[in-house]
Amino acid sequence: MAGLIKREDIDEVRQRTDIKEVVDGYVTLKGAGLGSYKGLCPFHDERSPSFTVRPQVGRYHCFGCGEDGDVISFVQKLDHTSFHEAVEKLAARIGYELRYEDGGTGPSREEVGKRQRLLDAHKIADEFFRAQLLTAGAAEGRKFLQQRGFDRAAADQFGVGYAPQGWDALLKHLRGRGFTDPELKLTGMFSEGNRGIYDRFRGRLIWPIRDIAGDTIGFGARKLYEDDQGPKYLNTPETTLYKKSQVLYGIDLAKRNIARDRQLVVVEGYTDVMACHLAGIPTAVATCGTAFAADHIKIARRLLSDDGTGGEVIFTFDGDAAGQKAALRAFEEDQRFVAQTYVAVEPTGADPCDLRQTRGDAAVRDLISSRKPLFEFAIKASLRRHNLDTVEGRVAALRESAPVVAQIRDAAIRPGYARELAGWLGMPIEDVSRAVAAAAKRGAPGTPAAGAQAPGAAGGGAQAGGAARRSHGAGYNGAGSNGAGYNGAGSNGAGSNGAGYNAAQGSGQNVPGVAALPPSGVLPSFHRPDPRDPVASMERQALEVALQEPAMLGGEAWERFATARFATPAYQAIHDAIRATAPGFSGDAVQWVEALRQEVPEPLQPLVSELAVVPLPAHTAEAVQKYCRDILARLFELQITRVKADKLGQLQRLDAAAHPEEFQQLNRELMMLEMERRALRSDN
Repeated sequence: MAGLIKREDIDEVRQRTDIKEVVDGYVTLKGAGLGSYKGLCPFHDERSPSFTVRPQVGRYHCFGCGEDGDVISFVQKLDHTSFHEAVEKLAARIGYELRYEDGGTGPSREEVGKRQRLLDAHKIADEFFRAQLLTAGAAEGRKFLQQRGFDRAAADQFGVGYAPQGWDALLKHLRGRGFTDPELKLTGMFSEGNRGIYDRFRGRLIWPIRDIAGDTIGFGARKLYEDDQGPKYLNTPETTLYKKSQVLYGIDLAKRNIARDRQLVVVEGYTDVMACHLAGIPTAVATCGTAFAADHIKIARRLLSDDGTGGEVIFTFDGDAAGQKAALRAFEEDQRFVAQTYVAVEPTGADPCDLRQTRGDAAVRDLISSRKPLFEFAIKASLRRHNLDTVEGRVAALRESAPVVAQIRDAAIRPGYARELAGWLGMPIEDVSRAVAAAAKRGAPGTPAAGAQAPGAAGGGAQAGGAARRSHGAGYNGAGSNGAGYNGAGSNGAGSNGAGYNAAQGSGQNVPGVAALPPSGVLPSFHRPDPRDPVASMERQALEVALQEPAMLGGEAWERFATARFATPAYQAIHDAIRATAPGFSGDAVQWVEALRQEVPEPLQPLVSELAVVPLPAHTAEAVQKYCRDILARLFELQITRVKADKLGQLQRLDAAAHPEEFQQLNRELMMLEMERRALRSDN
């Protein structure tokens, strides 16, 4: 069992990983000044690039939507993985072996190497199949696609390929690329007979099955020829990479749209996914030869941010008995969702691929928009099994459907469905409500126990018991904004990593350099500084220099900076955090910024990232040095001006005759301050 990753290893992965290289895999970045890069934000739609990456400090920030973080949180958000998974993925990327707390273990170097070999074999096979689709031998495969309304561009978009007829075309190809037979046996792409291994997929149309990160982990193959004695669809068997209960076909293409639109459409086959995406439903996915079950729901919840604030899951099923049965199975899993679940049934039995082929893209969109709540579908399905023209039939129907209504998680919706059921049965609402209440009391399957907090109950500890409320510092292995904190659980709270530095710190603690928190533990609010305020603008520029070029604060400059006062509360809090963390500064900018983020009150963490990545207005190393000196000089001059104003006020209030020595001392101090101010100007 994997334990908690050691804190120092997480720091090491964050420090060693080049955030630009990782982001380049998702976003096209272009230079935006010395050491800064810009691109279109992957978290929201935009036409002008506002997503900025600064590798020197290991952070990104979008000046359009405000998303920010380090390389770990970027992988978390884009690949929709947990903090733990993101760290392990990045560690494997750089070949770093992680250590774990509590005697736990993670994947060994050998296991990581084996997995990468399997991924490499699948990638090469994927490319091989795609190339084969263009050959003369694949004419039947191209014909199949054309008959279903898919052109060359559609095939390219979904990576459709062709497995040649014969026994060893792929085998020879992979052997030629250096793979051994023992390695190939582990891929699931080959069968074994008396004479050794041979191609599992032969003379079939091929769909690559990819994980959420876009890596090919298996294949689905459709029969094309009458003499093929195999099943209509043949998938990769279970392997260390491919677990059909944990895979959704099309998730790699749909994940961003699902997260953006808060919608997941579940269809039944590869061509249905293609048809939906091409028809304007880019949130469609399909299971791979299995029912939509618990592990699929975990994926859906992660993508939908299934936190009770919205989102919908839509199942599409045929109108026949098998389709209705599948819909009812989905209903049984509904209680695991906080998002609303719906079912879209095509009365004629046409699937999305058939609809698009015969009636066009609009028909597919109409099918999805005609969705009905899964509760309604399940209730009506139970009613259809009874003769509602008789008293006995209506009573029997009530007995069967009341437990269905009782299972409805949302207490605000349940009475409404009780009224609907009364209307469908033609019975008094009082009778139906009593039957529903009795079913709930008996404990209808899936009904939350009395006093239980239903929403989020399946969230794996999130929000449970109010544990580990988000507070300043967020703690190692604890929750924090954007999944901050080592081994963090994400933005909603604690997770299950235990006490000590593995849990979120309790609220109510004092924040270094900031006034004590209110007794309730509620964080102080910080207004965003007005960019038109010249003082706030200058203070911001000084903090940008401090975060991005901390080496400029050596010696006397640090003494001056540390004693400075910032008029803007948000900037003063960040300045206090700099003073608190500077003694432990090792010279590594990535750790420096991360330490500051953990030090400031949580509402200011995105501002720290913003200050750390905003491009400085200079294009050469010499220009950066000069700019930083000028900004710090302006900050120090402002501090001198403030101190002079204070002392002038004291001087004006002082009776010179009564306190001659104090009067002379103040004049000397004012003279020294003026000399210091002039020296600053002459140096710059």
